[in-house]
Amino acid sequence: MQEPILEISGLTKVYDGGFKALDGVDLQIRKGEIFALLGPNGAGKTTLIGAVCGLVRPTSGTIRAFGLDLASDWRGARARIGLVPQELATDMFEPVGRAVKFSRGLFGKSPDPARVEEILRSLSLWDKRDEQIRKLSGGMKRRVLIAKALAHDPDLLFLDEPTAGVDVELRRDMWRQISILREQGVTVILTTHYIDEAEVMADRVGIIRNGKLLMVDDKDAMMARLGRTEAHINLAAPLTKLPASVSAFPVTIADDGMELVYRGGDGTGRGKRDVADLTKALSAAGIDYIGIDIRESTLEDIFVDLVGESA
Repeated sequence: MQEPILEISGLTKVYDGGFKALDGVDLQIRKGEIFALLGPNGAGKTTLIGAVCGLVRPTSGTIRAFGLDLASDWRGARARIGLVPQELATDMFEPVGRAVKFSRGLFGKSPDPARVEEILRSLSLWDKRDEQIRKLSGGMKRRVLIAKALAHDPDLLFLDEPTAGVDVELRRDMWRQISILREQGVTVILTTHYIDEAEVMADRVGIIRNGKLLMVDDKDAMMARLGRTEAHINLAAPLTKLPASVSAFPVTIADDGMELVYRGGDGTGRGKRDVADLTKALSAAGIDYIGIDIRESTLEDIFVDLVGESA
């Protein structure tokens, strides 16, 4: 098995005053994957990123990146890590091109105008290279942050809420850019409030709350294990009691007896088969229905359920 590109063990961060932002986090990141870290505000996402990127000093635990212990060889590991922060923290009076060149030099990389041009073009920033960052739109400013993070060609890239505050079109452009990075071999870890982002892009998903990782799994496996089917069956006449053949299914009576609600399945399609069998049982029991609305769980449903249970 390939050694993980990032290995976090027992990571804890307690701030002055006793607030525990991270509580014994264990996490391994595979080379070349896109990993999405989901959690509500204050869950510990940004603190975790800060610990890996040297912005936060952990209280306890270990972090190894590329086989290097960050406590003893931080400089060597950090040179291979890129960070796109949540906040637009950069010199707003600096021209775009110069800011990206400067970021490359910060990590000891030799000047490479062709590489800088390639990065700027890939993010549709080449035509803006001589403009001051402050004159750009919010979405373009965020692209500059990505360009600065890519300037030293990192192997591991952190994106902290990369599409916060940008419009849908720019979000989709960034999704495409992140997919291109993955194809180039860059490992990407992103935090996001837009769970559809994780559903579209991520290979694996971690859910964090109150500084603890509640779950880490392949996205598809998580959907299969925790996904559910929900069906609303509109009845032709009110029902007060379920026949035994129908009560064998996970259904409840709603809307003053005018609706049956099925909640079951496991994300593998079993729920739809159950609903088909349920409609046959209704017909056999002489119960008429006039409509069915079937809905499969999304990753957001799973996230809400997990976070709610742990509250």
